[in-house]
Order: sequence, then C-alpha cells, then structure tokens
Amino acid sequence: MARTGGQVLVDQLELHGVEHAFCVPGESYLAILDALHDADIRLISCRHEAAAANMAEAYGKLTGRPGICLVTRGPGATHASVGVHIASQDSTPMILLVGQAPRAFLGRDAFQELDYPHAFGGLGLAKWVSEAETAERLPELVARAFAVSTSGRPGPVVLALPEDVLMEETDAPDGAPAHVARPEPSGEDLRRLRELLDRSERPLAIVGEGGWSAQAADDALAFCEANRVPVAASFRCQDYVDNHSRAYAGHLTLGMDPNLARHVEQADLILALGGRLGEVTTRGYSLLEAPRPRQTLVHAHPDPDELGRVYEPELPIVSALPELAAALARLEPGDSSRRAGWAETARADYLGSLARRPLPGDLDLGEVMAFLGARLPDDAVLACGAGNFTVWVHRFYEFSRYPTQLAPRAGAMGYGLPAALTAKVLDPERTAVCLAGDGDFMMSAAELATAVQYGLGVIVLVVNNGMYGTIRMHQERLFPGRVVGTDLVNPDFVEFARSFGCHAEAVERTTDVEAAFERAVASGKPAVLDLRVDPEAIHPRQTISEIRAAASE
Repeated sequence: MARTGGQVLVDQLELHGVEHAFCVPGESYLAILDALHDADIRLISCRHEAAAANMAEAYGKLTGRPGICLVTRGPGATHASVGVHIASQDSTPMILLVGQAPRAFLGRDAFQELDYPHAFGGLGLAKWVSEAETAERLPELVARAFAVSTSGRPGPVVLALPEDVLMEETDAPDGAPAHVARPEPSGEDLRRLRELLDRSERPLAIVGEGGWSAQAADDALAFCEANRVPVAASFRCQDYVDNHSRAYAGHLTLGMDPNLARHVEQADLILALGGRLGEVTTRGYSLLEAPRPRQTLVHAHPDPDELGRVYEPELPIVSALPELAAALARLEPGDSSRRAGWAETARADYLGSLARRPLPGDLDLGEVMAFLGARLPDDAVLACGAGNFTVWVHRFYEFSRYPTQLAPRAGAMGYGLPAALTAKVLDPERTAVCLAGDGDFMMSAAELATAVQYGLGVIVLVVNNGMYGTIRMHQERLFPGRVVGTDLVNPDFVEFARSFGCHAEAVERTTDVEAAFERAVASGKPAVLDLRVDPEAIHPRQTISEIRAAASE
C-alpha cells in the first residue's frame, strides 16, 4: 500500500520501539507530524529546539535507546546542535530528524537550507549524517541510524529529510529492526587482566560512559568489592556505582579532591571500564601521562577506535560494558590482602571529602545537598546543567542507583530542566529534581511551559547568586577585582514561575528549605524554589574574597 515518506518514517520509528519523541514543530516536516497524529508515539512539543534536543539526549541516558528529536531546517537544526554535541561528548544514543529544503532547491541557498553532512559530519558533531534522496530508501536509512547510534561508542546521528521526500508516495516495504553486535571479552583478555590484578598492590578502577546499565553497575561493583579494588567515577558518571559501597573512592571531576587525584597518580594499575579518560577525568591529561601512562593501563571499551586514541593500554579489551562487567563478576577473587590498606585509605579519603565548611550567608548549599540526600528516594533523578553550583552536587550528593544522574559531560548550560522533564515523561511517579544556577536556569526557563502543558511535576531549585559564578571565580583567580560581563539582573523567579502556572517560593534560610520542598511536592505541580545564596559562597572550598586575596599575593 502506498504511503507518504512521512508515514514510512514514522512506521520505522514504531518498528524500532519508539514510544516518545521530542520536537519543535516546523513546516519542513509537516508530513511527519501528520503521520504522528495516528501513531502510538507520544510527541512532546517544546519551546526551543535546544531543549527538545536535550530532552532526547536525556532519554538516551535514561533508557540506553536513541532519543528521537525532530526539528525544522536551518535555525531549527542549529539550535538543536547543542544537544547533538552533548550526545557526542557524553556517548549517548540519539537521532536528530531534521527537515530540509525540497530536492529541486538544494544547492541554491534556498530558504533555511543547510548542508547537513558538512555542518554536523564535517565538524565531528555526529557519528553519521545522511540525507534522504527518495522515500523508498527511508526504511534503510532509519535502520542504519538506529544501528550506528547504538553500536560501538554510542552517539548521535543526523538524518536530513527533504520536504518533498516526506510528501512523496512509495510502496516500499518496512525494513527490519536494527540489531547491534555486542562484543564480549575473550578468555585470554580475562586471564591477562587477572594476572595483572594479582600482581597489583595499588589498583584503581574508573567507570564511565559507553553504554552502561543497572546490571553492569551491580556486576562491576561486585568485582571491585570482592577484589578490594577502589572504584572512581569519571566526570559526571557518579551514578555508575553505588556511592555508599566500601569500594567507592570518589568522583574524578573539575576541582577533584586532592586525595583522589593522588590515588590515581600512585596507582600501579588502572582498570578503565568504559570511560574515555578525557580531559576532566585525568585533570588535563596530567594524572595519567599521554600517550603512555606510568600506571599499567587496562582499558575496556565497546569501540575499538577509542582504545589507543589518547592512551596506549597495556591490555586493550573490546567489549560491551554489561558483558564485560558480567564477566568480571564471575571471576574467582584472588588474594587481595595486600591491597586492603590501599582500599581502606581510598574509602576513608572519600568519606573525609564529604566534610563541609561553613560559608557566608543564611542559606548553605552543602546543607541543601545533605537534605536532598536524606529526603530523595534512591531512584530519584537529579539533573543539572553547568556552572559552579554543580560542584556541590559533585562534592556532597551521593548516588545509589543507575541511572539517576543527568548532567552534561560536555559542560552545556540550560540542560538540567529539559533533562528532568524527560525523567517525568518516562515515569510520572518518579521524583525528578533539577538543580540550576540562575544563569543556567534562564537558558531553558521557557520549558516551564512544557512542564505545565504535559503535567510534568519536576522540582527546580534555582541557585540564585546574581552572577555567572564559574566565570566570576576564574576572573577573580586570574584578574582579581576586575569583574566584567558576569553580573546578572534576574527577574523575580517566584512571580516568573507562577505566571506559567507553577508552584513557586523564595527561600532565604537553610532552615526553611525542608518545609518549602515539602510544599512543592504537595502542590502536585511543576515547582520552582528560588534559593537566595550569598555571592561570596562561590565554591565549597573558597569564598570570592579568599580567591581574590590569594590571587593578589
């Protein structure tokens, strides 16, 4: 039976099990919108393409399946590119479906025309970029999009769809669901790993990225506990293992705990389970020297192209991470007695890093983190964008289950609110909290309208200090007292949020946080709590005055 290209495409999405899609509607893909009218796919229409792309990226993090984002051509695609970049840097499966000018107009700089293969592929934003030439090939292209997005190192793909291709009729049959090969560690890989571990006195495992799962978290932690191997989380992968485990040693993040950095440097064996050992995780490639680290390196990753890309491992292992973790959990533990002191010190240093110092102001973010840690259920999602406020999460909040942390390893502002909304789309009963800086929040604040429209009861905690805190901190360190461009004049966040139909309150004292949070929960609405924080309290370890004084010496 003849179908339009738009109908064919939507049928392929359903064939691949798509249940949700995120968009800003556009005239260049009206045929897809029409087909979605009759499909069993819930379409969430956002207020900005960056938010739609971020929601799709968060969907990929939470489910392990490609998040689907639909945007119109030109400006719609470039607005959405921030989400594509996050998916690329964070190794998240995602498919961006973007409208295109009609085929006959291409190459003439038509209205909103964009060369997608060059814009997204040439700049390295996406794993694969293609443009449909006929409706007949759509089943093939969609199947490949799903396969590429989820194979090897997961990531984003972009499929451009000329308007007339979507309107064109075809009798092409449906394709088949994509199936991705899942490599496993070989017996020789495991034998060699066991040998290196048995010789080690100071091993350290680092987990992160690359296609994790809740079962992989349990299996990897079981291996580390049984073998007395401390385990650290790479940047913004804190939920990859239970932070309450006796094996957990901390988070390799910006401004990481010096004791954890020392453990990485002093380790004689690094077991990198999935992560890319990027700039933040390795503190500017200094904790492990590139290309040949001082530590013996075992690097396991589902994508062979990532092994040796930056660091030359003693033992490279190509394996999907759940399969790798399961194999490690099955290994018979060896004699780990000589590692006991090393593991206990790593754990003690982590627990010591949770200590909080008093900071200026009546509202202490460290106490807020302590309250959230005690109040939120284990499966609650905590979402953040980017900014100095996130340091309190990375330093003081402890995650118990995977996946519960949504934060852009690409460091993009405006991510937290859209990501938290995705958690509520997937499970309306699940608690989803967004912690956002005031500058960060305003980059996606319009999505409060999306929250109200679809009944997504997120709770947003806005850390309001009237400035772009990260940049102000660096200004004070490098150019003390010479502040420019970082002050913010904010709206009344309470009235702003209420204008959307949200519950909203201002909170000025730590002692008022708990009651305000409970009222937000009880409201049953999307809620915004405006946390009035003293600008001096710019970092858990230093105030602005202390940073400026140290820089002026």
